[in-house]
Amino acid sequence: MKIQNGSSRAYRIFSIVVLVILAFLFLFPLYWIVTGAFKNGADINNPQPVWFPTEWVSTNFEKLFAKRSAPLFSVGDAIVGPTVPAAIRWLVNTVFMSVMAMLLTCLTAAMAGYSLAKKRFAGRGIMFSLIVCAMALPKQVILIPLLKEMAALDLYGTLWAVIFPTVGWPFGVFLMKQFAEGIPGEILEATRIDGASELKTFTTVVMPMIKPGIGALAIFTFINSWNDYFMQLVMLDKNEIYTISLGIATLQSETTVDTGLLMAGAALASVPIIIVFLVFQKYFTQGITMGAVKG
Repeated sequence: MKIQNGSSRAYRIFSIVVLVILAFLFLFPLYWIVTGAFKNGADINNPQPVWFPTEWVSTNFEKLFAKRSAPLFSVGDAIVGPTVPAAIRWLVNTVFMSVMAMLLTCLTAAMAGYSLAKKRFAGRGIMFSLIVCAMALPKQVILIPLLKEMAALDLYGTLWAVIFPTVGWPFGVFLMKQFAEGIPGEILEATRIDGASELKTFTTVVMPMIKPGIGALAIFTFINSWNDYFMQLVMLDKNEIYTISLGIATLQSETTVDTGLLMAGAALASVPIIIVFLVFQKYFTQGITMGAVKG
């Protein structure tokens, strides 16, 4: 018994050490970005790494906010709201784009996953097989059809041209189907016997039971949409609708590479992602745990 207790304690200590090392490795880039955003030019361009700023300065953020200006909101060509630094407008655009993509993807994927898991209809197996195959299809392959579709819908050059292609994410449907498979059929049958409609069954029974999966999908979708630089570059063509990553890239194309400016932009762009992860962290952990137990 003492040998087992000693082995268990050694394993826990080893696990903690490994987790601390991994946490340090994952957090170090964020630390480097945040500190780099407040470094002066001498520290940034020093051939030797400067691990901590010798002087905390806000010059990089001042340059970021002073480069361009744009209306805070706009509807078509009409300007709505005050004029603000372009970086703020880019950040608002990116948050709007990512949140809308997250909400629409979670809703449609939950409905599709539930239908594929609990409904019996002709072609169900073939449809699911096509969705699984679509997960391996690179987005670049369907770029031309997407461009033509967005242009035909008069959405090219708007944030919706980046949002809508994300909504039908095959991975989201696959993930929600796996969670919906765990819903007991007896509960659904009892709900129908009580006279609940299909919509009420979905909103009051199905959604709460797959909430951990929705939380995990929300994080995945938000980050995927936020980091989808390729689609943003192709679909957006005006300064007012640029995202934060695309806007910072255009600033760099006008001048020489300004590492401090890049660090400030990256630090600004990381704030919403951190907030979303902290909000959905509980559901994300539950979703990963349930998936592991189910497997």
